[in-house]
Amino acid sequence: MAIDKAFNRTVQYYDDWIRKAIPGYSDLFTIAKELIPFAPGDVIDVLDLGAGTGLFSHHVLEKFPKGRFVLYDVAGKMLDVARERFRNFPEQFRYVTADYRTLDNAGSFDLVVSSLSIHHLDDREKQELCRQIYGILRQPGVFLNIDLIKGPTPYLEEYYCNDWYEKMRRAGAPEEEIRAGIERRLAYDRDALLDDQLRWLREAGFSDSDCVYRNFKMGLFLGMKREPGR
Repeated sequence: MAIDKAFNRTVQYYDDWIRKAIPGYSDLFTIAKELIPFAPGDVIDVLDLGAGTGLFSHHVLEKFPKGRFVLYDVAGKMLDVARERFRNFPEQFRYVTADYRTLDNAGSFDLVVSSLSIHHLDDREKQELCRQIYGILRQPGVFLNIDLIKGPTPYLEEYYCNDWYEKMRRAGAPEEEIRAGIERRLAYDRDALLDDQLRWLREAGFSDSDCVYRNFKMGLFLGMKREPGR
């Protein structure tokens, strides 16, 4: 099954699922908002890659109510949910049903965000995407990526995955949704090592980059594009 069809099938329960599927959901997005170095009243341009139903953009909008957003996703039904979510902000949101591996005509942005999406790309595509993101960011600009981290050994990878599934259960995720999530992982996920993800950010130009938050499999990656001398 194509990835867009697989995620279109989750639209009825995705928002509830993702809050249970991301360990430390509230803390993670609170930290993400704290990392955005602009004043809340600023009009910033935001690109959300693999936006899905718009959850990450929703959190950014809470802090930057004047922000202008472009949401990219291959799953059109997911973006339909985002359109409904942001129906009261028609002038601030634009939706693109497309593959974001090519951002030639995307424009320029102050902030690029992504959540649980880039791990679907292979390593070469991840590297190229980091370079493209650096290129479309203004100075100063910020890239925030919430994504999966591959365990550095087979034992730790299994350990981290089992921990993750158990945390989903404790958060109240139904077993059938956990099984469906595991099936999507096996079909579409291509997790990368922590060191590789940080190296790709540095090689793209993000000399100031870090994994700011980590919970076993889950990480919040930061890349900053600073003005020279700042």
